[in-house]
Amino acid sequence: MPAEVSVKNIGLRGVAVADTKISFIDGQQGILIYRGYRIEELAERSSFMEVAYLLLKGYLPSTADLEIFNHQVMEARALPDYIFTCLKAIPKSANPMDVLQAAVPMLAMDDSDLSGDSREQNEHMAIRLIARLPAVTAAWERIRNGMEPLPPDRNLTHAENFLWQLTGRIPDAEMARDLDTCLTLHADHTFNASTFACREVTSTRAHMYAAVTAGIGALSGSLHGGANTRVMAMLLELEHVQDIEPWIKDRINRGDRIMGMGHAVYKTMDPRAKYLKEMATRLAKKTGQAKWDYLSKTVERLAVEEFDRRGKSEIRPNVDFYSAPVYHMMGIPRDLFTPIFAISRIAGWCSHVIEEKFAEAQEKPMLYRPQAEYVGQYCGLMGCVYEPAELRH
Repeated sequence: MPAEVSVKNIGLRGVAVADTKISFIDGQQGILIYRGYRIEELAERSSFMEVAYLLLKGYLPSTADLEIFNHQVMEARALPDYIFTCLKAIPKSANPMDVLQAAVPMLAMDDSDLSGDSREQNEHMAIRLIARLPAVTAAWERIRNGMEPLPPDRNLTHAENFLWQLTGRIPDAEMARDLDTCLTLHADHTFNASTFACREVTSTRAHMYAAVTAGIGALSGSLHGGANTRVMAMLLELEHVQDIEPWIKDRINRGDRIMGMGHAVYKTMDPRAKYLKEMATRLAKKTGQAKWDYLSKTVERLAVEEFDRRGKSEIRPNVDFYSAPVYHMMGIPRDLFTPIFAISRIAGWCSHVIEEKFAEAQEKPMLYRPQAEYVGQYCGLMGCVYEPAELRH
């Protein structure tokens, strides 16, 4: 961006703040790349564990590497007993994202690598966070419903084990594979709000758990990870609407959002949404919940037609639009949609924390410290206490 162009009040859109080797987005063409690999290829051919390894290490694992990594994650799944004690003391009405955010600093207290600052120690912390965020989410779901948390099952994959600890049932293999693909699709997305929050905190030389706590806070916002929950609320509202087209036109006329439509970066359909759209159709047939597939596709079609008529052809479905009906058809409670986003994005967050700490030849200062321009009044109890140069004439 040219130096003479003001970059104030634009939410840092279009402003490059650091280099990264982790992921890349071409918003015009709808391309997302992790470490050189297209998201389409990873979604079709890789597991979430392979993708987490890729993001953390910079290359895909060999069979032996993946076996070791899987073992490390499995070994780290068990939560310390005091976490369950603390979770049981939390009001049952607490928002799961608040619970997850509160749990991360508590997990830090049990991490033997917390006081160290080597790359290896940070990778160990990342493995524990990847393993334990699902365990916390599942434990909270059971505790708030008056049930005891379940121990991890070493014979289950990452996605299978989460569904087991969440529901108490060994999951359908195809549905678990779909969830695994969802985790892959959500694992990283360059400098989104939560990832930038992680990197900003890391720039102060805070530890990984502090950075991830900030990332979860950012993800909880309704304009970020919380958007998928609002998409499902919209679909539930529309379930009994006879004519959806007037509802959509009225909403756009009033300047309200169609939740899950549009993106800060993509000017075409989010490549992740394409996979989730196909998954929604498959799950609808499998679970006998065709109405959610029909409803979401109807909203997409009518909204896209209306945006096109208004010259807003860049507004297309994003990752939240179809992840909402997908998770709903999997039987996952609506307020756990965003924690599942965090369960996936933790791989990306930790990778960015490590890159922020250890990237070679950083050309930026270690500490993020943006400038603000004061536009308030210049006054005080004793009169004007400061007079900027441009007001002295």
